[in-house]
Amino acid sequence: MCKDGRVEELLDARAIQRALTAAHLYYVQDRTMEAIARELGTSRSTVSRLLTQARATGIVDIRIRSPFAAPQLLEENLAERFGVAAHVVPVPDDANEVERLERVSVAAAHLLGDLVGEGMTIGVAWGSTTAAISRRLAPKPAHGTTFVQLNGSGNTHTTGLLYASEILSRFAAAYGGSAQQFPVPAFFDDPRTKSAMWRERSTRRILAMQAAMDLVVFSTGSADSRVPSHVYSGGYLEAQELSSLEAEGVVGDVATVFFRADGSSDGIPLNERATGPRFDVLRAVPRRLCVVSGVSKLASLQGALAAGLATDLVVDEAVARALTE
Repeated sequence: MCKDGRVEELLDARAIQRALTAAHLYYVQDRTMEAIARELGTSRSTVSRLLTQARATGIVDIRIRSPFAAPQLLEENLAERFGVAAHVVPVPDDANEVERLERVSVAAAHLLGDLVGEGMTIGVAWGSTTAAISRRLAPKPAHGTTFVQLNGSGNTHTTGLLYASEILSRFAAAYGGSAQQFPVPAFFDDPRTKSAMWRERSTRRILAMQAAMDLVVFSTGSADSRVPSHVYSGGYLEAQELSSLEAEGVVGDVATVFFRADGSSDGIPLNERATGPRFDVLRAVPRRLCVVSGVSKLASLQGALAAGLATDLVVDEAVARALTE
């Protein structure tokens, strides 16, 4: 068993080395695939596979700088207006919402490769957007990294643990880190139950991790989103709760904590039962990456920006234009 494992490890190391060599010859020395194939004693198709492997595993990090001013101007306008590091993703106007989410998620996953470092504690809010990002992460060793779930995921129909754990597990696997789940409901039935649970040592351990986060990754939830936000489509909210949120002027949520158009979250009854971190906890995190696709989430994104929840923003071009207009 040990011998077989050692052989597999050597084979993996050799494959990585060949991919690294091929990438260096192609991207740095500007050699053709035919020339690389001759040097490595292999075929052109094998060289192509090695280059694909180099991109997929993060050996090669391709960055495209557009010669056109529009995306850069949008990023500069967003930075000036909202005080965020903005990343605008080019997406055709006729793209559907699923395609739009896919492109934005790929860009966010690429950016995370720059933001994630060793020994960091990173909060992740479960949802449709972070699930899409988790499937596009490029492997990068970041030893000692801990990914902590921001809010509970259980409701009256399911524990939600599988859904949330799959997202966390993908993040942990991509960076060689560990995942810390938060096994509580998304919303307690009674605020007093939440208060009692928050006094438990096992819960306080997770809350302490959240208080020490270096980076947090989230999107904004919206009842009007064309790609349904999981908190609204997953059986978490009853009809009377939705009516209450509407009466309070709620435009969205971050990690199941709801807010109004001006970014305020105080006085919203459901927040007393929600398990997501308070906004003062989020604002204390040094880097806060908010990822949003589709103008149907515009109101919720504007509310989150008004609340000062983001330091870094990844959006598609249509959302960027709508924000600046």
